[in-house]
Amino acid sequence: MVDDKKVNQVVETRNTPADTPGYELPLLLFAGFRSLIDRLHAELAAQGHPDVRPAHGFAMQAIGAHGATASEIGRRLGVSKQAAGKTVDRLVALGYAERADDPADARRKLIRLTERGMDVLARSAAIFDELRAEWAAALGAGRVREIEESLRTVVPAGAFRLDAAGWFGGA
Repeated sequence: MVDDKKVNQVVETRNTPADTPGYELPLLLFAGFRSLIDRLHAELAAQGHPDVRPAHGFAMQAIGAHGATASEIGRRLGVSKQAAGKTVDRLVALGYAERADDPADARRKLIRLTERGMDVLARSAAIFDELRAEWAAALGAGRVREIEESLRTVVPAGAFRLDAAGWFGGA
């Protein structure tokens, strides 16, 4: 439920499991995701990556270890080639990616992660492991495993997609 005086802030409710409204589940899942991502980026900033943003992480995952064209990145993210190109431009400016000739087709440019890009992904993986360990310490390792297994049960196969931007009006 949204309070008119607190735009974009959900009014806190403490319900018992029997009377929990359905809208709380996606909000709690999103809040958990957001808390993890915010903590990740605070730690990345402290470790020398202050300019990396959540969208950059999705884009670097879309580029992958072997590189990708702007069109491929756009498809993987669910955005236009032009939108992907703008993100790539920013990653290149920040030193996380580079453009190179595609060895398979000289007419195409391949976007590849630089050493700095690979570093931020490796650091992100380590930080996510630390954050998961914090959740396990707070909730118990068994409960965290149960949450993960329960989500695997209800999340459709193939749902680990990067095109979250497509939800918000991307191509």
